Amino acid sequence: MALVKVNNPEKNKVELEINVDKETFQKAVDTVYRKQAKKINVPGFRKGKAPKHIIESMYGKDIFYNDAISECYPEAYFAAVKEADINPVDYPSVTVDEVSEDGFTFKAAVFVRPEVKVSDYKGIEAEKQIEKVTDEELEGELKRMADRNARIVTVEGRAAEDGDIATIDFEGFLDGTPFEGGKAENFELTLGSGQFIPGFEEQVIGHNPGEEFDITVTFPEDYQAEELKGKETVFKIKLHELKKRELPTIDDEFVKDVSEFDTLDELKKDISDRLQQSKDKRAQESLENALIDKVIEKMEADIPECMFSNRVDEMVRDFEQRLQAQGLNLQTYLQYTGMELDSFKKTFREQAEKQVKIRLALDEIAKVEKLEATEEDFDREYKKLADAYNMEVDKIKEMLPADELKGDILANKAIDLVKDSAKVTEKTK
Repeated sequence: MALVKVNNPEKNKVELEINVDKETFQKAVDTVYRKQAKKINVPGFRKGKAPKHIIESMYGKDIFYNDAISECYPEAYFAAVKEADINPVDYPSVTVDEVSEDGFTFKAAVFVRPEVKVSDYKGIEAEKQIEKVTDEELEGELKRMADRNARIVTVEGRAAEDGDIATIDFEGFLDGTPFEGGKAENFELTLGSGQFIPGFEEQVIGHNPGEEFDITVTFPEDYQAEELKGKETVFKIKLHELKKRELPTIDDEFVKDVSEFDTLDELKKDISDRLQQSKDKRAQESLENALIDKVIEKMEADIPECMFSNRVDEMVRDFEQRLQAQGLNLQTYLQYTGMELDSFKKTFREQAEKQVKIRLALDEIAKVEKLEATEEDFDREYKKLADAYNMEVDKIKEMLPADELKGDILANKAIDLVKDSAKVTEKTK
């Protein structure tokens, strides 16, 4: 292989002219012949036993050329990329100019990583919003704990009230005729939950267990069943039983039942500490995002469109893999949501652009600052990934080579550099 010429037809695009010599090309032809000969019938020879020159005389000397080009092109291309010292960010567009038994010449045009400049990334001024846990938040968390531990008890001696769980039989009628899906027995309906169409639950309130009664409701105009849209219907109801959620008293005894603590004060402190940690984490993340946004504002780069579109494609593939883990596929998801693939991709565009810009900026900072990834850095990151995915470290190393992990380590170090040098003022909400 020989790199003949390097051209720059447009900004951030490089065209490599590459020659594959006769020896390399003929080795590829022989490899293709051995793979394909067994599929070719030649009179007078057993299938797969015809010599190469016989096949070439019958079908043309170039019968194996196209596949031979495909056989040796990748190695030639990547060797040329290394020799030209370029960093492609997309798949190349390839054209073969000349091909003969003496080899071939081809051109590979590819977009490359743009030149990036980031200025004034040290000493960025930013504000960190500090938020303290309020009494209302603490009481709300205690209430949710009590709600999760509520008992369901039967209600006797009164009519249905908002919040009760009513056990009912119901059957719906449209113009005096039962309609499909409008009937159920011993259905538990929480009154006031909004589970049924407007007006249904409100008309159960006030009735007593054992009563049978009719209610009249009108289905919404946007209801999914076409025959019921906007139609007035009658439901025959039988109310069997009423239940309610009985909340426990929030005291020391409750605390002992639902936690590892002995007193309410101890539980409150634990809840408050956890809520504060969560708020502090969000504040730190918000600060880092603000700093990164300012770094991007200070970046100069003419970014090829393919970098954005490729990142969008990667995000769509990641989304599809998550769907597959849930037993779905992207096509089904798009049908459910009524979206076309192109419009679905557009939902990732803004995030993809930001991610590409962030990585370019951080990589440039790491380069300028001569940041390095140490063995300790690699060990720490591999362990973090192994813990996150509950896998052996060696398995993670097989799946993620050090060269691929290095970029993430340096990017994180660049973020730390920006953060550590920032002029941060704290403001308490």
